[in-house]
Amino acid sequence: MTEPVLHARRDFFLAAFTLLVTMTGTTLPTPLYTIYQQQLGFGETWITIVFAIYALGVTAALLAVGSWSDQLGRRPILFAGLGIGALSTVIFLCTDSISGLLIGRLVSGVSAGIMTGTGTVAILELAPKAWRKSATLAATAANMFALGFGPLLAGITSEYLPYPLKLAFGLHLLLLLIAVPCVYLIRETVKRADTLELKIQKPSVPASVRALFWPAAIAGLAAFSVAGLFTSMVPSIMHQLMHQTHGVVIGAVICSLFVASILGQASLQLLPKPWHMTLGCIGLMAGMVALGFSIATEQMPLLLIASLVAGIGHGMVFRAGMAAVTTASPPDQKAAVTSALFIMFYIGISVPVIAVGISVHAFSLQHVGEFFASVVAAIALLALVGMKWAEARHAAATATEAQRS
Repeated sequence: MTEPVLHARRDFFLAAFTLLVTMTGTTLPTPLYTIYQQQLGFGETWITIVFAIYALGVTAALLAVGSWSDQLGRRPILFAGLGIGALSTVIFLCTDSISGLLIGRLVSGVSAGIMTGTGTVAILELAPKAWRKSATLAATAANMFALGFGPLLAGITSEYLPYPLKLAFGLHLLLLLIAVPCVYLIRETVKRADTLELKIQKPSVPASVRALFWPAAIAGLAAFSVAGLFTSMVPSIMHQLMHQTHGVVIGAVICSLFVASILGQASLQLLPKPWHMTLGCIGLMAGMVALGFSIATEQMPLLLIASLVAGIGHGMVFRAGMAAVTTASPPDQKAAVTSALFIMFYIGISVPVIAVGISVHAFSLQHVGEFFASVVAAIALLALVGMKWAEARHAAATATEAQRS
């Protein structure tokens, strides 16, 4: 095996590890919210605000620096993502107040916003030629595994080890420090621009990508609404309705959603391409129906089934949409387009959570959970219909073009 191939493989794994480590920190607090509630004495509304401010940080970072790595290079932005992630972790290590949680989550969101677009594109660009077909799976799987590993790690450390609100963050800080030399070692894939125009970008997508972008964005909106509901509302549902307070169990259920997402992504390699989005949207709808029934009957087995089925649908939609959009994007706009797609995803994560927090005081958590599970299922159905319409329109336009020529 030649040295360039070995270096390409090394860089690929180092970039994937960097993305995984950074994104792990974004879901570490999920199983700890019940402990924070007990110690700090706040209710469901504050959880909503904590979650919403995280999404605000992500969106702000995507808008502010989403395209910067196309000019500055991937490595400087990856270093920035690691540094801000470390700052967030230090805040969580030091805080004992709700204001500290809010600041920590805001900074964590900024780190995630910086890392998602740039880290994903870096993995795709660093992949050896022989691995290019699987590079999208590696990038999205690293992201999803990290989001699932965070709650599981925090659940285990909070349940079985000392310092339940500190140890997980200490371990994460150590992983971030290990990732620093990883970024130093990888090669740069972007030539730094002679003239820099570092400004807040308006969400825009090149005309050549729009036909693929919007169906992928709508389907992703539904998929990440599922992730938002599970990472914010499901721990409270398990605690209040199913009387489950074990941190490991809560973390494992959340983790199962993201592990199933990876399996859903991997399964696309075995399925015909036209089925990818369709099956993904069907999986999301079926998972939300199961979630609604699990809430109505207060049954843990149904909740686990909902997590697995919705997770598979999530993974199918996420990978299919990401692959289509990144492949069609011009090389000098890949990070910007990827960031625009992630903005849509994080709108999907945040809106249901905010709506749940607002409505939970007027209605019971059970009724709110059932209602929003049905709403997300409806969004998935809308995405499926919209995607089919877009495909039909694209096919008609192609046929018309062929007749003219």
